[in-house]
Amino acid sequence: MKILVTGAAGFIGSHLCEKLLTDMNNEIVGVDIFTGPTPNKLKRVNLDNLLLNKRFKLIEADILTANLEKLLEDIDVIYHLAGIPGVRSSWGKDFDPYVKNNISGTQRLLEAVKNKKLVKFIYASTSSVYGEVDGKVAENAYLTPLSPYGITKLTGEHLCYVYHKSFNIPIVTVRFFTVYGPRQRPDMAFHRFITQILKEETLSIFGDGTQTRDFTYVTDCVEAIASIIYKDNVIGETINIGGKERASINEILTIIETLTGKKAIVDYLPKLLGEPRHTWADISKAKKLLNYNPKISLREGITKEIEYIQSIFTI
Repeated sequence: MKILVTGAAGFIGSHLCEKLLTDMNNEIVGVDIFTGPTPNKLKRVNLDNLLLNKRFKLIEADILTANLEKLLEDIDVIYHLAGIPGVRSSWGKDFDPYVKNNISGTQRLLEAVKNKKLVKFIYASTSSVYGEVDGKVAENAYLTPLSPYGITKLTGEHLCYVYHKSFNIPIVTVRFFTVYGPRQRPDMAFHRFITQILKEETLSIFGDGTQTRDFTYVTDCVEAIASIIYKDNVIGETINIGGKERASINEILTIIETLTGKKAIVDYLPKLLGEPRHTWADISKAKKLLNYNPKISLREGITKEIEYIQSIFTI
């Protein structure tokens, strides 16, 4: 199959491309504009292995302005991961890039494929669409995003639904729950915590540290979403992609301290707007439809992320 991956140089995108290429029948067109919170040089490093593969082609383009007709030529499957991430920076004057990239970019891509024969169109959404929920959250929960970012991703979901119903685009929506691991964005919590602990710098925790997250290791995440192209009965579905373990932020710090042999210097700050106190994915649908079974423990996953961050200190 010929597969288009938007956001291919990013954290999840680069891992996904590598996974898809393990099937010798797949050819990947990766699209990226090299924007967002990850430095350009790190995104280039993310692509090092991919660029050695003759079945991978990188196109540096913005889906807001690219010639999509040409870009989509002979494409069978689309993974739409491109967008502006992050809850904290989506307020105020910084909202405009979220609208352009997460809403307008998605609509433009859907418009371009509405009359094409696709096998599947996989839209990457987020647990941020749920807002504050007690206990495990299933895909049919009432959606109340707490941040402008979450609202833009939910708008993308609604656009996908409308184009699915109106033009039969074979949409599958996946909602990620706090993905971590090597190549994680520098603004994300694990990356920040590990870097600051290794450098013996003060790190900031927004809240008291007892807030919990459903952490998903990146290879578990991409195993799940890569399998979608081979599965029947998934078109029109929305599927949670959660992890093997939940933990509080304070528990995460303890694991990092143990693995690095360094003590965290912590500054506890007021809780930020837009972030739920707890997240917890009900992944029963992913287990049923995708045979999903996350394998990587938090300790193992954090060990791998520490090794990655140590390796990029010289970059």
